[in-house]
Amino acid sequence: IASIMNRVRDLKNKYRNEDNITDELNCTKISADTTDNSGTVNQIMMTTNNPEDWLCFLLRLEKKGIPQMDANLLNRLIGRYSQAVTALPAEKHSQDESYARILVRFAELKALQDPEEARDQFHLARLNCKKFAFVHVAFAQFELSQGNMKKCKQLLQKAVECSAVPLEMLETALQNFHSRKKQLLSDEEK
Repeated sequence: IASIMNRVRDLKNKYRNEDNITDELNCTKISADTTDNSGTVNQIMMTTNNPEDWLCFLLRLEKKGIPQMDANLLNRLIGRYSQAVTALPAEKHSQDESYARILVRFAELKALQDPEEARDQFHLARLNCKKFAFVHVAFAQFELSQGNMKKCKQLLQKAVECSAVPLEMLETALQNFHSRKKQLLSDEEK
């Protein structure tokens, strides 16, 4: 127990010097005391460490600005998404929609910095969360934005073959692809 408490203390000290982010998450699901200013990340990792809490925290963090316009925010977000991906084991969470959304958004943010790393992240998301249609559509959208029409179509067809759900989302994305639209799904269709 002493060893575990030392490890917890070390982790608290490690993150204490980072940005004070305790006010960035106000999800009612997390009830742990944050008055010690150790940060929401510590709170999530030490208590629930589940995809829903991570996603809630990350989406609130994104509301602080526009990552495409703010390099500091983009770097901070990429760091936090990376922490979430590292903290959540794929074998335990691959069937969790929030986990899939974290993987996809991490890849989308990486695409703003490094398309090759983004491609790797999209591949990882597709590999780990293949049952979710939005994962395949996001990867296909990325490939379409990179000018890889053949790869885009291939990703959508493979998603249909592996029975990703909802199927209607994939069918709509394929229709939009064949109509040569730049967006596979409009905001309404998402």
